[in-house]
Amino acid sequence: MSQTTNQSWGGRFSEPTDAFVARFTASVDFDQRMARHDIQGSIAHATMLAHVGVLSEDERDAIVAGLKEILQEIEAGTFEWSVALEDVHMNIEARLTQKIGITGKKLHTGRSRNDQVATDIRLYMRDEIDAVAAELARLRAGLIELADREADTIMPGFTHLQTAQPVTFGHHLLAWQEMLARDHERLLDCRKRVNVMPLGAAALAGTTYPIDRHLTAELLGFERPAENSLDAVSDRDFGIEFTAFASLLLMHLSRMSEELVLWTSAQFDFINLPDRFCTGSSIMPQKKNPDVPELVRGKTGRVYGHLIGLLTLMKSQPLAYNKDNQEDKEPLFDTLDTVLGCLRAFADMIPAIESKKDSMREAARRGFSTATDLADYLVRKGVAFRDAHEIVGLSVAYGIQNHKDLSEMSLNELRQFSDVIEADVFEVLTLEGSVAARNHIGGTAPDQVRAAAQRARDALAQFVTTQQATTEEHDQ
Repeated sequence: MSQTTNQSWGGRFSEPTDAFVARFTASVDFDQRMARHDIQGSIAHATMLAHVGVLSEDERDAIVAGLKEILQEIEAGTFEWSVALEDVHMNIEARLTQKIGITGKKLHTGRSRNDQVATDIRLYMRDEIDAVAAELARLRAGLIELADREADTIMPGFTHLQTAQPVTFGHHLLAWQEMLARDHERLLDCRKRVNVMPLGAAALAGTTYPIDRHLTAELLGFERPAENSLDAVSDRDFGIEFTAFASLLLMHLSRMSEELVLWTSAQFDFINLPDRFCTGSSIMPQKKNPDVPELVRGKTGRVYGHLIGLLTLMKSQPLAYNKDNQEDKEPLFDTLDTVLGCLRAFADMIPAIESKKDSMREAARRGFSTATDLADYLVRKGVAFRDAHEIVGLSVAYGIQNHKDLSEMSLNELRQFSDVIEADVFEVLTLEGSVAARNHIGGTAPDQVRAAAQRARDALAQFVTTQQATTEEHDQ
């Protein structure tokens, strides 16, 4: 074999790989972030091989000690990565052979880079999902506490971005929390399908060595080994599923961002974001720009693109492994980085939001937001709803013409549209009366908002406890 071919596969080649092709096909520049997980998988593999008698205990111990030393080199930044060795796996294996000699070459017995990389990605993603889940829990906790504090703060609720009915800021924030709760469930459901072990599938057809895949899965904290060797090395559904989760999460964060951007504007003036989450203008000294929510809103399209890219990557691949799959890592890694960054920014920013209660209340007062309450009042007085709807519509038209809100009209002004209206109507035309009247589960009444916040707090605590138990189980 030529000394210039890759020694992991160069035996059947008569000439070295073209220098450009070597660089073009190498993945070590981006897959080295999986080094710790590659070493974790290799230690478990060597342990299993010794257990079934393929390696001696001395060989196992030399391999494990060498791999741990290599991990220390990587963490210290002294490890020398080589593009000529293509990927994280071969860089580590070559260094292991340098350190312990021919025994290092025995590590790859009974496995292929195909099942090795599939295992590395799953180990890496499992840890990253746990980190994402922790940040998501932190964001949800901050939202819940802010909602509890703002349970009495009245603001306008919108449909079509037009004033619809009064709600409370706390109620609005809990709507965001519901979005994130669904995302949290999707994330942990995705984790279940990540936590399946491909190792032992080898290149595509398994191996003739007497391996114990259940032992390896147990050592690595996987729930079970993959059932089918062809599918095990070629499946990337778990990466697509995570990116689909990320797309939904970023869509929700983007919706929140849009409202935060609107609310910080002079036209709304509903909230204040602390200066540390904003920037200024190079030319307009008065500007305070909400850069964090704007950037999160912008990064959403980036994650959407990765989802479409991964779906397209996989759509035409025959079984089993193909080199195309090398292209899964950069979009997946970038999605993980983007999601973590966005969640960390929001988890820090959301609890620091300051509501401008007077501005919110004034906005709720404008736009006839208690019109539906007046219609409901008329129905309780025996008026058919369609007739009540018309009566209130005429009242609103009168208010627009005379620049008066419904609550600002006199009793006589209101009675010109219906003689069933009496003095008690003003109890339902106040903003406080409107939100308090919706005193049912999921409603806007402040007591209901506080109760909903407590239910959300309890559900989140249970969720986090379950997640921690799952994480500790695989760590053992």
